Amino acid sequence: MEIFMSRPIVLGNGELHVGLNIYGLVHDFYYPYVGLENHAAGPSCRHRVGVWIDGVLSWLDDEGWTFEFSYPHQALIGRTIAMNEAMEVRLEFDDFVDSSISAFMRNIHVVSLSNAPRQVRLFMHQAFVIGDAQSNTDTAQYLPDSNAVLHYRGRRAFIISGRSGGDSFDQHSIGLFDIEGHEGTYRDADDGELSNSSVEHGKVDSTIRFCLEVEAHGSARVEYWIAAGTSTRDALSVHKRIEDSSITSLMHSTRDWWHTWLKPAITVSEKISPNHRLKFLQSVMIIKSHIDNHGAVIASTDSTLLNYSRDAYAYCWPRDGAYVLWPLIRMGYEEEPRKFFDFCRRGLHPTGYLMHKYQADGALGSSWHSYVHQDGTSGPPIQEDETALTLFVFAQFYRMHSDPKLLNDFYESMIVPMANFMAGYIEGQTGLPKPSFDLWEEVYQTSTYTTSLIYAALLAAAELAESANDADKAVSWRSTAEDIRSAAHRHLFNKDRGSFYKGISVVDDKVIYDQTIDSSSFFGVFMFGLFAPDSPEVKSGFQAMQHAFRGEDTSIIGQPRYENDHYRRTDNTIVGNYWYICSLWTAQYYIEKGNYDQAGAIIDWVAKQSLSTGVLAEQLNPVDNSKVSPAPLTWSQAEYVATLLDTVTES
Repeated sequence: MEIFMSRPIVLGNGELHVGLNIYGLVHDFYYPYVGLENHAAGPSCRHRVGVWIDGVLSWLDDEGWTFEFSYPHQALIGRTIAMNEAMEVRLEFDDFVDSSISAFMRNIHVVSLSNAPRQVRLFMHQAFVIGDAQSNTDTAQYLPDSNAVLHYRGRRAFIISGRSGGDSFDQHSIGLFDIEGHEGTYRDADDGELSNSSVEHGKVDSTIRFCLEVEAHGSARVEYWIAAGTSTRDALSVHKRIEDSSITSLMHSTRDWWHTWLKPAITVSEKISPNHRLKFLQSVMIIKSHIDNHGAVIASTDSTLLNYSRDAYAYCWPRDGAYVLWPLIRMGYEEEPRKFFDFCRRGLHPTGYLMHKYQADGALGSSWHSYVHQDGTSGPPIQEDETALTLFVFAQFYRMHSDPKLLNDFYESMIVPMANFMAGYIEGQTGLPKPSFDLWEEVYQTSTYTTSLIYAALLAAAELAESANDADKAVSWRSTAEDIRSAAHRHLFNKDRGSFYKGISVVDDKVIYDQTIDSSSFFGVFMFGLFAPDSPEVKSGFQAMQHAFRGEDTSIIGQPRYENDHYRRTDNTIVGNYWYICSLWTAQYYIEKGNYDQAGAIIDWVAKQSLSTGVLAEQLNPVDNSKVSPAPLTWSQAEYVATLLDTVTES
């Protein structure tokens, strides 16, 4: 059974992104892009924290520790409280990534619960595999002139240092880990002492020690930081800025930055249910932490899946990015959407479509989608809904701001090629869009969901064409959209089941219908107007979906993606794991129909499943109610925010 290892605390500034795991340890360390490169990837790269008291050493991931996590400052500043009753000690961490410099900082309050004075030795351990590389060519060195430890490889450099009461760490150890029989320098701390070894190359790690004299029921503070740079000089410059300041003052300036950035969300939060205001703002901050300064919106920086699968979610899917930015657009945010659309424009294929997924630097992400398909035909390895949704959300953004420069910058370079591709990529026999991979990245067919998006996107493109005084394209794209709608009404509703088909395929001139009931099919047709919300088909489709997923048990709230979904399912007796995204889609439909109590029950259920910091996973196992990673999933956070926004705009 997979162990759920979420990131209850994520921190970032659009360049440096840090994820802390359920033991309060650095588990992901991305720089210089959010989602790329993860210098702490792999099970041996956890940054350990250890406490030595009276000859006993305990690391935070040992037994005996309990943890509490929060974001108490209405800012992306994490609070972790680690308690060890047997050792009579409590550690209180205030952690943040600075808003203006690439540095991860921990303000650590060491509290003794003992009746006697004693010495507490705090050990901070770092293990990097710089640049996601496995070539074992990193270097670590002690820098006596800077009171610091340097880890570097190529154009990546990290300076580790700290102080307590004005004094730097008093011992250090640099060595090898996970290679040549070496476990790591953290084992050097077993006796409470470090060897002061000063350099090593290969697969290297380091540990530093702070020696604290603590009175009975007293406390001491330790400031610890990792400064990042694309050269040793840059990292040392950041390190010097921290040394010349204090972590407390830098934390206050970071808090002020977040208070300013959150103002639009705070204004909206005052209109939603008080029970959801905290998690609403937490979700907005988590969303922001996953947006790279160059425009990529990362699906999840949780690298846990690397321990079980071939890859993780640290990519930008244009569809996910568009869904994530939609609620920010609705709240009035401008910078993040503009950068995202520019990111998509740069990645646009010359033919006019967006590819499966991208790295944060704009390069193509890994993919399992083929140009050659099972029926022997060939076609681009895409999910066409990604192109369609990006165009559709851009139109919503333009509609809010009506900025002529925005249209001038994107109309010819992005909107026209996207719309022309969609308008021309039509299957001749059915009049529907040609097949592409579905929303869930599994089936190559003409899906109902993707058809709904393409219909809405072409209508949106026609409106943009009218704003650009391009009447011919406006007429052409609108005409194609209406043809798609007519074809959809002929082909995409399953009269026998009273539901929407998952999709169709044309094989040897014969139309093959996929009767699987899929949450996305229903959501697509009602949300994007392919069928009218009050139409008999939509009403029937909703009832059929509810019966397929719940039967007669009306107490079930969670909703799977589709019938018999096997992805990460552990029990074949269930329809599939519950997805928060799909559950919230149903809440959005209830809001559309004015059923606010039923919508509220779903929203409350989703909020209850989140962690104390508002973090939402991708799925929930309905057998044992365990969370299924990754967590956070940016799209889950955004769908929760979007649904709460619906309660404001629709109620």
